[in-house]
Amino acid sequence: MTIQNVQNAIPSPLKLAAVSAPGQPEPTPELERLYRGFEQEMLVPLWTQIGDLMPVHPGSKAAPHLWRWDHLLKLADEAGRIVAVGRGGERRAIALANPALGGRPFATPNLWAAIQYLMPGENAPEHRHSQHAFRFVVEGEGVWTVVNGDSIRMSRGDFLPQGGWNWHAHHNAATEPMAWIDGLDIPFAYYTESQFFEHGRMQLSPEENTTPEFSRSERLWAYPGLRPVSQMEDSVATPLLAYRWVDTDRALNEQLALEDEGCPATISPGHAAVRYSNPTNGRDVLPTIRCEMHRVKRGARTLTKREVGSAVFQVFDGEGTVTVGNRQWTVRRGDMFVVPSWQPFTAQCDAGCAALDMFRFADTPIYEAVHAYRSQVDAPR
Repeated sequence: MTIQNVQNAIPSPLKLAAVSAPGQPEPTPELERLYRGFEQEMLVPLWTQIGDLMPVHPGSKAAPHLWRWDHLLKLADEAGRIVAVGRGGERRAIALANPALGGRPFATPNLWAAIQYLMPGENAPEHRHSQHAFRFVVEGEGVWTVVNGDSIRMSRGDFLPQGGWNWHAHHNAATEPMAWIDGLDIPFAYYTESQFFEHGRMQLSPEENTTPEFSRSERLWAYPGLRPVSQMEDSVATPLLAYRWVDTDRALNEQLALEDEGCPATISPGHAAVRYSNPTNGRDVLPTIRCEMHRVKRGARTLTKREVGSAVFQVFDGEGTVTVGNRQWTVRRGDMFVVPSWQPFTAQCDAGCAALDMFRFADTPIYEAVHAYRSQVDAPR
């Protein structure tokens, strides 16, 4: 078959139709011939596409969706008994697939989220990738992540960010399995065709498979307002590899205590939040992912907010009601849900618990970098 025949055998993905509609030219034989000429040359006139390419506001390809933690944990435990961790699959990580994204293992168009599960005594081999990543622990203890030889404890409520292209492995030093969530910018790297991956060692050295009380990164960076003079260059991603729950919890409690004392320290009445930041420059911990912890007091309700860009939430503790677009769910510890771009979001803490704590990560830094970020907060009711 000749090259010309091969080209002719490939169906054109373009199909332009001359239709009578507001803002469109009147259908005529001449217009039909013009459209066939466009198809032949792989051209698309803007006037037939403007409503899709330039809508009056964002319309996300993702859909609001909820994953129940008890269901995720049950399936991850079953996978732990069936699927080995090792070279090839690399990680026993099970990705959340948004039902509106065509079966891709993507939680949102730019964000990947998964439950990762490690059995007692297991080691996940070393590798590195250009995608930025983090781990957040909703329950459990005993797994250590090793980043460039630095062994870091993972405990409930801990947030562990890791910039791209850093060697990392995991080992479970406990007698019980452990699960946590992974967040990465895999879809963003996939669609921008910028991804790289490299295998590392199958086994770490005995010195790296240790369990120190504090990692090297914490010993250097985990002092509020204090910076090592030997480390004065700004870092694209945070050099602090563990943000401990005890510090996050205290910061949230103090915001709410100050509010009770009449100081406007919260976002709205009863709603406190902190953002994990890079101690070298005060920016986001990762250049493509914003990470926060939110606390809503008993009976309080957040303001309704829309934002450009999508977010994934995990309920860390408590129970409450969340509304995303036209969907509403009662959520509890561990549950995960997606807030697509420009969908209104509200959360309310149930009267039966002291607070609703939610870990949130979003692709906001991407939009801020290109000056495309917008938000809208509705007036309180």
